[in-house]
Amino acid sequence: MLDIKVEKLKKDELEKKGVFSWPVWNKETSRFDWHYDEIEECYFLEGEVIVETKDGKKVSFGKGDFVSFPKGLSCTWDIKEPVKKHYNFR
Repeated sequence: MLDIKVEKLKKDELEKKGVFSWPVWNKETSRFDWHYDEIEECYFLEGEVIVETKDGKKVSFGKGDFVSFPKGLSCTWDIKEPVKKHYNFR
């Protein structure tokens, strides 16, 4: 099962991962399909999102959340409030 992991990390944990040196991605309110060819980790600075997996599971996250998306996941992003996030593929 390809699960999306949502965590609340402390600032020192984020710094240890190097999150604040990762690139920043911005996206307006929108809805689109996405597939992960690699693991993505990201930290949300702004926004509110609901991601729905192909099996119908919905995961909500937004400002202050550290989110990990597994390799191989296909899903639909539904951005309710504009997103600004640090991201890293591995």
